[in-house]
Amino acid sequence: MENVRDPREHYNEEPRHDLMDVMFGFGGMLGFMTVVFTVAVIVKFVIS
Repeated sequence: MENVRDPREHYNEEPRHDLMDVMFGFGGMLGFMTVVFTVAVIVKFVIS
């Protein structure tokens, strides 16, 4: 590796699955927000 700035010399050591990353991120955030919403509704009913 004489020319470290040449992108052709860098191969992908760890392949990424972008669609799976997006799906896990979206699902995780959706689950977290569902829990937050449920707790907020329960707290509202306890208060009133």
